[in-house]
Order: sequence, then structure tokens, then C-alpha cells
Amino acid sequence: MLKGKHLIAGEWTGSSETFASEPASGEPNTFAAATPELVDAAAKAAEEAFWTFGYSSRAERAAFLDSIADEIEARGAEITEIGSAETGLPAARLEGERGRTTGQLRLFARHIEKGDYLDRRHDEALPDRQPLPRPDIRLMQRPIGPVAVFGASNFPLAFSVAGGDTASALAAGCPVVVKGHSAHPGTGELVAQAIDAAIRTHDLHPGVFSLVQGGNRAAGQALVQHKLIRAVGFTGSLGGGRALFDLCASRPEPIPFFGELGSVNPMFLLPEAVAARGAEIGKGWAASLTMGAGQFCTNPGIAVIIEGAEADAFASAATEALGEVGAQTMLTGGIAEAYQSGIRRVEGSAGVRSLLTTSCQAREATPYLFEVSGKDWLANAALGEEVFGPLGLIVKAADADEMLAIAHSLEGQLTCSLHMDDGDTDLARTLMPVIERKAGRLLANGFPTGVEVCDAMVHGGPYPASTNFGATSVGTMAIRRFLRPVSYQNMPTALLDPDLMEME
Repeated sequence: MLKGKHLIAGEWTGSSETFASEPASGEPNTFAAATPELVDAAAKAAEEAFWTFGYSSRAERAAFLDSIADEIEARGAEITEIGSAETGLPAARLEGERGRTTGQLRLFARHIEKGDYLDRRHDEALPDRQPLPRPDIRLMQRPIGPVAVFGASNFPLAFSVAGGDTASALAAGCPVVVKGHSAHPGTGELVAQAIDAAIRTHDLHPGVFSLVQGGNRAAGQALVQHKLIRAVGFTGSLGGGRALFDLCASRPEPIPFFGELGSVNPMFLLPEAVAARGAEIGKGWAASLTMGAGQFCTNPGIAVIIEGAEADAFASAATEALGEVGAQTMLTGGIAEAYQSGIRRVEGSAGVRSLLTTSCQAREATPYLFEVSGKDWLANAALGEEVFGPLGLIVKAADADEMLAIAHSLEGQLTCSLHMDDGDTDLARTLMPVIERKAGRLLANGFPTGVEVCDAMVHGGPYPASTNFGATSVGTMAIRRFLRPVSYQNMPTALLDPDLMEME
């Protein structure tokens, strides 16, 4: 049952301000809205919790993460029901995302049990070294303190209340304050109920996790600027993320802002591959482009190809496949409006030609496909801006040199893809150093939608794909965002953390 309240330090707390959800189906629900005062209470509780949770054992935190996963699964049917109503996402998608969410929690549990993430190092004392002796120095990664997490609109489970940011922060030993996304507040509350139950099962300090819902910009600003918050995790728009990033940087004591801000995820279709299987690639692109109404940060919005008959055949196959895709419900009315605005921006740009024009109604999205020459692309930087939805743009380069120039012109991306055959290897080698500097993940002969949660995954990239090119928000390396190295020089063993003593 929904409470319609915030969870702050183990208490379900209301507020004088409220907001109503805007579900894709069914009746709206009323929720308490966040205020700076509630944010302050949550941050203070998180700081109190850090003095025990930050010094808990890896085994204790692993058991806690496993319990959160168990509690989410116990509420699975209820979460799917309200999640589908709020977002319009089909039940199968939400059930898959729930599996990813619980899988992430268990992955981090196993990751911290191994202990490799601690990066423990020991330089033994050399008392007889000349001209000066060397002290005994040990190093280990330590949690940074309370972390703020902003839930994402497009992933109500895997990137929200108990998503990757929360899972990795808790695994590191950092209490978390989540600012829930107003697109799915009921879903967020049910997940918070699961975390609350796990906290009680393990008798943890209740400040280890808090959820504040909705509220105006003042609540979000109060969270990132609160003096007790040590880092922020964010997945969302470039505009919103940049505003929060600037606030983090302007604090008296700046803190890291780990923002994942979107990408057009360009694909480079090389000649031999296009000649051999261009139509197949076009159909696969259409499927990836329209998956989840195009509301994935890894949506491959741009296809770069060398002009010619094979490029035309690829475009025809993609157009035909996209024409068979029906309308899909978007996550919010605001996202639908932004998609329609993006369509108008692209189709009104110089040199852009429509290949598929459809009609969007209210909160629904239908696919659009456009093409433009490489010359016109290079003359208009706005064509490289993300359109969040099932819109594709084919960029026809005059030759391999212009394809390379297009690669150089790109801003930072989450992904870049190469579609190639063996005969394309020389051109691919030329492109690789360029796209490697542009993206956090490179793919060959695949589509970037679908991000594997594993040790080797990087979900991040140079700005504006993310605000910290050295970090990832997916995979076990995400834990590094919420740790800092500490050296211990000539420290008595009685004062050392047990994890450091395991090195002996």
C-alpha cells in the first residue's frame, strides 16, 4: 500500500506541500513534496549513519544488499503493476528491469566480498635504507560519506531508488539520500519500502537510506549543496544535469558530480559491411532506435555512411522497418513535448530531408527518419544534439575522409559503433583512435541499446555524455566514484582496519 510520504531516517514523513502523479493509465496518486527542511533532516541522518555504516564489514554490507534484492523481489508484482501504470512501460520490460536491479545489488555484494576494490597496497619499512629510511606505508580505499542520488525518468528501477548509483554507494559504505523522480513516485516508494525492510532486518542505523519525493528546484538544490553530502549521482537531461553540476562546483567545498547526461551514440557503417548486409543493418537499427520508444540514453540516433547506391538501400530498409512500428507511450508528457520539439528542430535544419514522417499524438511517440549530407552536418553543430525518442538521422559522407571529419566533429558520447567486415579493417583502424577519444564504450557489429552489468562495462564518456570521463555508472567499477584512497604511515596494527590486516 502506498503511503504517499517520504522515508527519512526510518520514518514515513509527510509535508504540507503535495503533488499528484501523472500516470499513463489509471488514477493519479497524491504524494508529499520535498522541501529543503526535509532534505536537511535526511542529510543529517545520513551523516549519523555513516559513523557505523561506513565502518561496517564487507560481509555485513553484502548481506544488506542481498536483503534489499530479496525485498524488491517479494514486492515484484506490486512494483510491476504501479510501474506500468505510471510510465506506460509494458510489464515484461519492467520485470526485466527489476531483474537487472536485483542483479546489480547482488553483483555488488559479491564484488565487495572479494575485496579487490579496496586496492590495498603495502610498502614495508626499510629502516636501513640510505640516505633516509623508508616508513611503513599502507593504502586502502575508504568510503567518502553521504551520497545524493537523483532518480532517472527512463529507468524507474535500474537507475532510480535502488539502481546502480544507490547499490554502488551502499556497497562502498556510503549512506544514500535519493531524490525520487516525479515520473514514477509510486514505484519509487515501493522500492523504498523494500530498502526500509532490509534496514530493519539488519538493525542498521535508519539514516543509511532516505527517499524524498518531488518538490521544486529548491529541494534539489538544497540536496546537492548540503554541506554533509559528499558526492552526487545523476542520470537525466544535459540542461538539468549541468545546472546541478555547476551548483556542486560552486559550493564552498566543491564535491564531485557524477552526471550521465545523454548521447546520440553514432554508428559508422563501413563500405564492405554495407555492401554485404546493409538492409540487415538497417532493420536492426530500426529495432534498436525504437526500443522503449527510443527512451534509452544509448539510443543510436545517428548513422554515418558513405553515400552511394548501398547507402540508399540501407536507408530504404531502415525506412521500411520504421514504418511498421506503431505509436508507443512516452514516460511523461514533458518528455513527449521535448521529443516533438526535437523533431521540429531537426526537420527545420538546412539540408535535412525527411525519409519518414509520422504523427505524434499527446504522450505517444512514433518514429521519424531524416538524412543529411556530411557537408551540411559539419556546418550545423545542433544536428549532433540528442533527441530523446525514436528519431534517426542518416549522415551521408562524401567519402572516407569526410567520414573521418564527422568522427572528429563529435562531442563526447556514451557509445560509438562500427559496422564492418574484414575488408573494412583499414578504415576502421583510421577511425578507432578518434572514436576512442569520443566515447566510453566502442562496439563492433552491434547496437548499443542494452548495457551489460559486469566488471568490464563503462557507461560514461567525455562531456557532455557524462561530467566525469573517468567514471562509469554501470558495472562494478562504479563503486570507485564513492571511495577515496587513504595512506596509513607507521600506524600501530591495533588501529588498522581489519581489511588492511588481511594483507599479512
